Amino acid sequence: MIGTITNAIAIVIGSTIGGITKKGLKENYKSALFDAIGLCALCLGVSMFCNNLPNGKYPVLFIIAMALGTLIGTYFDIDGKFNKLTAKTGNEGFAKGLSTAILLFCIGSLSILGPVQSALYGDNTLLYTNATLDFITSIILSCAYGLGIMWSAVVLFLWQGSIYLLSLYLGQYMSNVFFAELSIVGGILILSSGLSILKIKDTKTMNMLPSLFIIPVIWLILHFLNS
Repeated sequence: MIGTITNAIAIVIGSTIGGITKKGLKENYKSALFDAIGLCALCLGVSMFCNNLPNGKYPVLFIIAMALGTLIGTYFDIDGKFNKLTAKTGNEGFAKGLSTAILLFCIGSLSILGPVQSALYGDNTLLYTNATLDFITSIILSCAYGLGIMWSAVVLFLWQGSIYLLSLYLGQYMSNVFFAELSIVGGILILSSGLSILKIKDTKTMNMLPSLFIIPVIWLILHFLNS
């Protein structure tokens, strides 16, 4: 778990640096940062989707996962509850910033494969690499949205910690194809976040998050049906 702890600490330190720097930024610079972050999220989402789609085994799995996951998220109004919770900070747009940070930090390939490699082989290389990237990203996000971005470190720790523990017990079921299917959905979520940041479409990305958990459930069901 040392790799995951290092990753979380990197986000906290980066967020602190960015949060302090934010105070000296003029509004036009903050606006430019929003545009840059939104465009980067769009590009990352498209790249993740396109790179992993050919490696998937079930062509319609991501469609089913997105549909079911979004229905579940909308029923429980995850986006609305998340916005109400973050509204207490008094920082307009903070919910969007924090949700973007959570997606960028948690849904990337390194953040998913890193805990698996750490659990199965004791190798933290991917997590250390991810920590470096997240450190830089957290500085930029905090410059735009404020110090509260560091809360994403808690979510990342729980996310990577869960993957680490699952890998210890279910590692035999986790193939490259499984991670490809998971990354396809992750790419869509990051793309969705980019659309919201750029104010192209308020897609309520948080309501789509359950889609990530639909993939493992369907994957395990298909695995046992085919075995």
